This record gives sequence, C-alpha cells and structure tokens, in this order.
Amino acid sequence: MWLHGDLSLDPGAGAAVPPKISAGRRPLLELIDVAVQFDGIVALDGVTFSVDEQQICGLIGPNGSGKTTLFNCISRIHPCGRGDLRFAGKSLLREPRHAIAALGIGRTFQDLGLFRTMSVLQNILLGGHCRTRTGFVENALRLPAVRSEENMLHDRVGWLLDFLDLRTIADISVHDLPRGMQKRVELARALASSPKLLLLDEPAASLNTAEIDELRRRIIEVREQLGVTVLLIEHQMDLVMRVCDKVVALNFGRKIADGTPAEVRNEPEVVRAYLGEDGYDLAARS
Repeated sequence: MWLHGDLSLDPGAGAAVPPKISAGRRPLLELIDVAVQFDGIVALDGVTFSVDEQQICGLIGPNGSGKTTLFNCISRIHPCGRGDLRFAGKSLLREPRHAIAALGIGRTFQDLGLFRTMSVLQNILLGGHCRTRTGFVENALRLPAVRSEENMLHDRVGWLLDFLDLRTIADISVHDLPRGMQKRVELARALASSPKLLLLDEPAASLNTAEIDELRRRIIEVREQLGVTVLLIEHQMDLVMRVCDKVVALNFGRKIADGTPAEVRNEPEVVRAYLGEDGYDLAARS
C-alpha cells in the first residue's frame, strides 16, 4: 500500500480502468540491455523491456532515475554505450536523430519545444514536415507534387485541430496561450508526423486536476482512434495507474519493476524507491 495519497489508487473509489487491448500483439519498441554513462556516471544500467503495438506504457521512477535519458536514447539525442534499441524490428543505433520522426517516432518534451512566436497552426504544420518528400527544386518551381503534399498535410493538420479542439485558436501565437493549451499544441505537433510510437515526457506537469483528467481521455483516444502506441514518463501516479496497460519502473538507471499497474504499484522495490527504507517499513506495517 502506498503511503501518500497521490501514489495510491483505490479501485473501489471510481477509478477509471484503461481499455483492454487484444493479447498477442507484437513488440513495437524493444530495449535490450541498454546502458549509458556520462563522464563515468551510470545513467542507464542494462535496461531491458518492450512496448507492444497499441499499448500504453508508463515509465516511472524518482528524479534522476534515467527516464529522460532513455527517451533521449530512443530519439538518438544520446548515444547508447551498450545494448540495442529496436523499433518495428529494426535497430535504431545507426539512425541519425533527424531520421527518427520519419521512421514513426513522435515526441513531446518536459520543456515545451514550441516556436512561441509562431501560431498554433504553424507549429503543428512543422510537425508534419518529415512526411514531405519533395526537394528544393520542386518547391522552387511549385510543381504539382509540392501542392499535393501541402494539401495532404493541411488536411491532416485540419483533422488534428478538430481532434484536439484547437480549431478556434489556430491563428493565435503560442506564447499567448496558457501552459495547458500549449501542451495540447505540442501533442498535436507530435501527431502531425503520423507516428506509430508517441513518447510523452511528463505531459501532466503543471496541469490542474481537470486538465489531467482531460489528458487521460486524450491519451486513450490517441491509442483508440489513431492506433498509436504510447510510452509516457510521468510523476502523476493516478494518471499512470488509470491510463496505462503496463508500467516500467526505474531507479538509479536500473529497471526495478515491469508489469501491470497493480503489480508495479505493490512491488517492494518501487515502494522503497519512492519512500525510502523508513517509509517502506512504515508502509509495510500499515
């Protein structure tokens, strides 16, 4: 049993249960013995787990446990010192970082990576740029292929504006929006690249209770309506327990638990990681 209320979830208290997905899906993302060091400091130490197609997987752990480093390895921002990262059966280790979005991996960031002086629409359009194939000459001559790509991109972005309820603010500059709305814009931009896998880095940070509940609904819709697999880093444990099919816990760069939300929530190593030995002893006696 968790000691603190924000780390607990009582199934009898009206908790929403994540939609179940069909068994037997193939792994979309596989991490195999992944290790990373920075100047001799171990950031990841032999992490192995997989995320199945159309699964919502939560990545949890105390600050400094290696969660964002793991995302940066998948995004190819940080190199892997050991192990392998496989996406749809193909190793990512030789892929340059600029190719990751085109492979089908979209991402949001802890610190919003939006162009604040640009409009909502312009930011989302940029997210779809990786799906264009025409080059400098075609664009300079405004060939039919360019116009066709632009029409398809605008159609997708228009659909996303409606899907995420952003149509009425499409022409507003991002810096004029509250943070919760900016996070929704960043989600739309990540989805504009038509990802198979969506990496969400602390999407609930700075959101109020109503906004977190809205986020939960939208994450489920992204999976259910778009068929997108989701891997999210999150400290809001109620959100993790209500939205995820699977949870992986890290501590000091090591995987300490991997299973259903209920299994991970009750794993002694996870409780120790959050509460410390004294807190664990108190929780065990309660």
